[in-house]
Amino acid sequence: MLYATIDSPIGELLLLRDGLSLRGLFMQEGRTRAAVKPEWERSGESFDDVQTQLAEYFAGPRTAFELPLVLEGTPFQRRVWSALRNIPYGQTISYGELARRIGQPSASRAVGLANGRNPVSGLRRVHDACSAESCRTLASCESSNCFRSRPPP
Repeated sequence: MLYATIDSPIGELLLLRDGLSLRGLFMQEGRTRAAVKPEWERSGESFDDVQTQLAEYFAGPRTAFELPLVLEGTPFQRRVWSALRNIPYGQTISYGELARRIGQPSASRAVGLANGRNPVSGLRRVHDACSAESCRTLASCESSNCFRSRPPP
């Protein structure tokens, strides 16, 4: 497994790939910092495509990423992560709405947990789904409990 760390407008990012596919993009600032495993090999040049697309995203012209992904998780988590990619750029929905979209309307808490375990959450600069309570106002969506998908500053 190859890894690199890069600086970004949202802080340090840890990138992880298997040579071809991106397997992780972790925001390193905050409550849970991803740890580099001893068997991983540092390789900055292996992430040129990721760095280019992230730079375009933070500069403004890019609203979606075109990177091969391999996401390891339970079938439920992978369904949630797939549904997250279908939320249009600039929109926010609740975990309850996302649960309805995947056909499990009573699973809003499980959707929130799956969202928190998304190994490439950094590809969308902020989360696109939040709890119903924190989605009620923009002010609460800018708290640490919820984030909105929106254009970069």
